[in-house]
Amino acid sequence: MNHKVEPRGAKVIPNSSAIISERSSIEESNSRSAEIAEDNKPTIPIDRIYQGDCLALLPGIPDMSMDMVLTDPPYSSGGLVSSSRARPTGEKYIVTGTKLVRPDFLGDNRDQRSFLIWCTLWMAQCYRVLKDGGLILCFSDWRQLPTITDAIQVAGFIWRGVFVWDKTEAARPDKGRFRHQCEYVVYASKGAFRKSSETCFPGVFRKAVNGREKLHQAGKPIELIEELLRISPQEALVLDPFMGSGTTAAACLKTGRHFLGFELSAEYYEIARKRLETATGRG
Repeated sequence: MNHKVEPRGAKVIPNSSAIISERSSIEESNSRSAEIAEDNKPTIPIDRIYQGDCLALLPGIPDMSMDMVLTDPPYSSGGLVSSSRARPTGEKYIVTGTKLVRPDFLGDNRDQRSFLIWCTLWMAQCYRVLKDGGLILCFSDWRQLPTITDAIQVAGFIWRGVFVWDKTEAARPDKGRFRHQCEYVVYASKGAFRKSSETCFPGVFRKAVNGREKLHQAGKPIELIEELLRISPQEALVLDPFMGSGTTAAACLKTGRHFLGFELSAEYYEIARKRLETATGRG
């Protein structure tokens, strides 16, 4: 069955296992998200965020139903020993004295081996649900970059390269050392690369974080996510298993794409829900 995104209609994908439930979902985040039954099969409404563990929810998505995966998983970084990694994320990643306090996020305390295994598990599910030729774009810091490139290939993807997010000189300083100014995006394809554009996209994206607009401790600028989405087809269906404060969803809405996302943290799910309600005029 060809799961085509209809230009102005709702897009609902069959859910053969009916695993995904709307314990907490964004109700009809815009006009495209109404449910449509197809062949009397259970369905998953899209343009919504579901609150729960992606490893439990991803199996409910049908094979080859997504056009792209764009995600920013917890890095399990910020320390060289287990006691350092186990600290709250606010202690690991936030500059001391920051006035605006945001909730800590979950799943950031794995050691190197368990991080590799965990990434392989959810990436393998992403491989299954992507259409042939679809892309996965996954953020990483410098510590986990080698592990991410290993996991993405173990999951079955063809690794296509790494590009850079330059956070500019506004990134937090480290006196006497080189500034931690960059994060990275590993990208790979499911099989042969399927071009959606003739544009030559940059290998470095220079975008500063706007602290007043940042809703997550590790949030990325929405302008950056909008730029990355340009490599996907128009009206693509984009999966984000780690939705956080909803930046990928908000960027999809702004660029005319569809989204499906999961978020483990109930606090960040609520932040994302309110953000999208505001963006769609429902808040």
